[in-house]
Amino acid sequence: MTKIEDTIAALETKLKQAKALKQKQEAQKKAQQQKQTRAQDTRRKILVGSLFLTRASSSDTAQAELHALLDPFLTRPDDRALFNLDKKPESAQ
Repeated sequence: MTKIEDTIAALETKLKQAKALKQKQEAQKKAQQQKQTRAQDTRRKILVGSLFLTRASSSDTAQAELHALLDPFLTRPDDRALFNLDKKPESAQ
């Protein structure tokens, strides 16, 4: 190889490395954004849940309304048990 071809090959190698580094950094940034979005979503759910539980504990009417909202929404037996809801009957297949 000539000197110019060696220089071109070296630059191409550096370019590939730089592109790989850029791709890795973009993936890390995207992963961090997704992690932050999930954390914010979880925090919103906790706060909304806290609001509903506080209201439900303040009156029987509010508790009945909460149960009416949760009854069709919760399907897993362990989730239903958390709110003292009856088990849903097994659906006929």
